[in-house]
Amino acid sequence: MKFHHVPVLLKETLDYLNPRPGGVYVDGTMGGGGHSQEILKLIFPTGRLIGIDRDPAAFQAASAKLKAWSQSFTPVHGNYADIRSILRELNIAAVDGILLDLGVSSHQLDTPERGFSYHEDARLDMRMDTTQEFSAYELINNSTQDELARIIRDYGEERWAKRIAAFIVDNRPLETTAQLVEVIKKAIPASARRIGPHPARRTFQALRIAVNQELSLLERALRNAAEVLRPGGRLCVITFHSLEDRIVKNTFRSLKNPCTCPSEAPVCICGKNPVVDIITRKPIVPGQEEMAANVRARSAKLRVCQKL
Repeated sequence: MKFHHVPVLLKETLDYLNPRPGGVYVDGTMGGGGHSQEILKLIFPTGRLIGIDRDPAAFQAASAKLKAWSQSFTPVHGNYADIRSILRELNIAAVDGILLDLGVSSHQLDTPERGFSYHEDARLDMRMDTTQEFSAYELINNSTQDELARIIRDYGEERWAKRIAAFIVDNRPLETTAQLVEVIKKAIPASARRIGPHPARRTFQALRIAVNQELSLLERALRNAAEVLRPGGRLCVITFHSLEDRIVKNTFRSLKNPCTCPSEAPVCICGKNPVVDIITRKPIVPGQEEMAANVRARSAKLRVCQKL
């Protein structure tokens, strides 16, 4: 299947990132290369873009798609949380801008065998990096009921987490997404299933986050990204659900005000200085036209900070 991913908030991201010829930039989640391609158009041939993705399919697809800009483009199969070590290996001390477009890509959702979609029947997988061994199959069939309930509650914000976890354990082993969806539907009362989104959406989100350690790696990634920015460089982060957005918002605030002195202290004595300034006081969201053209853009939020 051809790798397809529509870049969300493209114009807004480019406006805030402001890629310029001669600059060095990082797309930490290059996916199908949509954002990367537009950045390269603006910095080629004197600039440089480092494109990182943990998904081998995305890495291969973006590398092929962006071959025409190879003079300015360096693809890396890796995790954006490791941005410091990746740049160190490339002998890059600092960069002018970083983009992180979080969450699952359209290609991953639309490729049934990846196991991300609750609309398709496939083996339970959900790995963004298909070279890792741990998948949704292991998580669902080997975790305790309490562990599953915690994951579904904390990462999916699912009110029926305990019932879903109990039903999963009672029906194990589960091997396919269709089997999991049926168990979830049985666990959620019929009256609740008639209201709101697909009954499996929150559970699938939670399992995907857990399999890929998305939230546990995010704050580390943000702090590492801020560390490798040059003064004046910008970090642009696109999120797609409240858990991600909350981490980005709180981490940006912490980087802007890292002081740990008691509030009653007359002067700061901890010596921790602000690292960034927050450019977007409120998140940037897609316009009606973009949401109408791309339904998956409806929950997107863009936050931007700038290195001091």
